[in-house]
Amino acid sequence: MALFKHLRIAAVAATLALTGLQATQAAEQFFPLQSYRVGPYAAGGTGFFGGFIDYLNLVNIKEGGVGGVKLTWEEGETQYEVERGVEVYERLKQKPGIAAWNPLSVGIAYALLDRVTADQVPLITINHGRTDTTDGRVFKYVFPLLLNPYSETSGIVNYIGNKEGGLDKLKGKKVVVLYHGSPYGKETIPIYELLAKKYGFTVQQVEVPHPGNEQQSQWLSIRRVKPDYVVLRGWGVMNPVALKTAQKTGFPVDHIIGNVWSNSEEDVIPAGDAAKGYVAITTVAAGAQYPVIQDIQKTVYDAGKGNLEDKKRIGSVYHNLGVLNGILNVEAIRIAQVKFGKRTLTGDEIRWGFENLKIDQARAAALGAKGLFHSINVSWDNHEGDGRVAFQQWDGSKWNVVSDWIAPDWKLLRPIIEKSSQAYAKEKNVKVRTSISD
Repeated sequence: MALFKHLRIAAVAATLALTGLQATQAAEQFFPLQSYRVGPYAAGGTGFFGGFIDYLNLVNIKEGGVGGVKLTWEEGETQYEVERGVEVYERLKQKPGIAAWNPLSVGIAYALLDRVTADQVPLITINHGRTDTTDGRVFKYVFPLLLNPYSETSGIVNYIGNKEGGLDKLKGKKVVVLYHGSPYGKETIPIYELLAKKYGFTVQQVEVPHPGNEQQSQWLSIRRVKPDYVVLRGWGVMNPVALKTAQKTGFPVDHIIGNVWSNSEEDVIPAGDAAKGYVAITTVAAGAQYPVIQDIQKTVYDAGKGNLEDKKRIGSVYHNLGVLNGILNVEAIRIAQVKFGKRTLTGDEIRWGFENLKIDQARAAALGAKGLFHSINVSWDNHEGDGRVAFQQWDGSKWNVVSDWIAPDWKLLRPIIEKSSQAYAKEKNVKVRTSISD
């Protein structure tokens, strides 16, 4: 009888130990990464996902995760192709504890809109994505954080207007938009037409087929038009080719304004002298002087856990954007844990965290990111935030910020966004939310 009692106690202890082990194993928050480390856009993929992973590593090493919940991830190579991105989604969505999807691809993001809504997991499209997903009343699970294509366009036009002495001075000016031949590149065609009409400038929009290795005919056309400015809405190899071809055709580089995916070191260094003086929009500053980047160097890289193969890329635009994306994702988890508890959260609970994501200058400083970006103030009906941007100029060796933080024209943009989102809601039979509790 005594032996039976001891065996029963041992069995109970073993069960409790196993339960405790399972609980420990369950205390993880998982990030499925639809990354791309090969192909024509590998520079963007390796830099961005490298920075994202570096920040997750930093939080794990310094804090043991978020609220005791370890951050985990797994990459699936997409080569920036939609079909591969969907395959990775369907494969990795089987994993428990998914926090959010961060594909860094407009095409993949479009393909996931209905899927993430059905699965109730946030889709983060930092600096890109479908413009009307800013309207959280319709797109409950999609967050174009920091910047959408239309607010970017408004910021660029405002910057050009400031250079000319005021938006009223845009009347009669000529602008050419050289855009990447993809859903991402074509996203801003209507808003440039609208702003041209509003401010009285003429706009000609010229497509560059993927991936953008050959642009001679496009720049010969631009030379014939003789525009005052060229907006470079490029991606990957298209950008340095554009700058070098512009130089060959005699177009002044300081009158080329790059968009948010034409603003990295990988865009200008291959162009050599042709890039000196080039200006581009940004939501994140370049440089390794920020405390959070220095902390990553010391805590992550010195421990041999850094994700970038080339340490010289630490502090580059793509790497810093990845770090910032990590900050935004982790802060959404922190905020959600305050409401739902320090445990593995559901996708819907983290969605609530994103809808309450607010980082002001004081919080940015506490995170070691003061000056790295401006701020963000997301709400249930505005999934982007403030949309503030700055402009930086390449001096031949580094980026220098040459503007204040500029806000888009929300009075103009919000009705356009809502008209488009309402049409989507009607087409997809989506119930329009009236509060955060919907």
